[in-house]
Amino acid sequence: MTSPSAPTASDQSAPRELAAHFQFGRNWSRFLRSLSDEQFAAARASLEKMLGHDSLRRRRFLDAGCGSGLFSLAARQLGAHVLSFDLDPQSAACAEELHRRYANAEPGWDIRTGSLLDRGFLESLGEFDVVYSWGVVHHTGAMWEAVDLLSQRVAPGGRLWLAIYNDQGVVSRLWNWIKRQYNRLPGWLRTPYVLVVGGTWSAWRLALRLTTTAAAMLACLVTLRNPTGPARRMYGDLCQRQRSRGMRWWTDLVDWIGGYPFEVAKPEEVFAFLRDRGFELVELKTCGGGLGCNEFLFRRRG
Repeated sequence: MTSPSAPTASDQSAPRELAAHFQFGRNWSRFLRSLSDEQFAAARASLEKMLGHDSLRRRRFLDAGCGSGLFSLAARQLGAHVLSFDLDPQSAACAEELHRRYANAEPGWDIRTGSLLDRGFLESLGEFDVVYSWGVVHHTGAMWEAVDLLSQRVAPGGRLWLAIYNDQGVVSRLWNWIKRQYNRLPGWLRTPYVLVVGGTWSAWRLALRLTTTAAAMLACLVTLRNPTGPARRMYGDLCQRQRSRGMRWWTDLVDWIGGYPFEVAKPEEVFAFLRDRGFELVELKTCGGGLGCNEFLFRRRG
């Protein structure tokens, strides 16, 4: 079977709609007000799980689109020399706040404001052993261009860690419309909009999950097995979804409904695009063909 052709950085870029760009930094500022040790531990554990224990010690780590700065802090405490940047000055300020709280006495963490699409800025940063950009490139308005530019910041033998929204076809087009409407609303209408859209979406997902779990429990009863197993798995999955990266439900919901520009990609498109630029796939974690991000870890061939 032949592999799909990879998009190019020039012919697949969406228009930059910065006027309607979601204010991620404002959302992250609210997130930091109640950041807990448990959330930080979850963020740190997710880095160790994907990259391996001690793999960041004395390595150069680029957090491209650092958001709250939580993962920059985790990388720094795992021994990396960290450079964080974000287009949104409020996001960069969040990283500065974390630096002040937890790592002010430590060197080795540089925080800047800059764009993933600014070639000159990125080239000035140099090369890195790990380039980390989780859920960022698909919000630039020019996703493939951003991936291409980021890939050039990975040193030979280094790793590129990306999370990109899964392409669900018509469903993704619908979410693009929902997100665009959010950013067109006046500020006072945005929270009600999130409650209505998010409540409807969450209720539908929960109903679907409950139906599936009920069917599994019924099957257990028919076959004389313990029916509590499917219920425990559902509860565990719901809890794990929030613990896995140290995020918070409301912050994620606002980010999801408001996050615009919004682009998506199929896993094979991301694979082919970076394979053609000298990368090999090391790890892949998909969202099972559904809603959410596919997570990729690539290594640049030296």
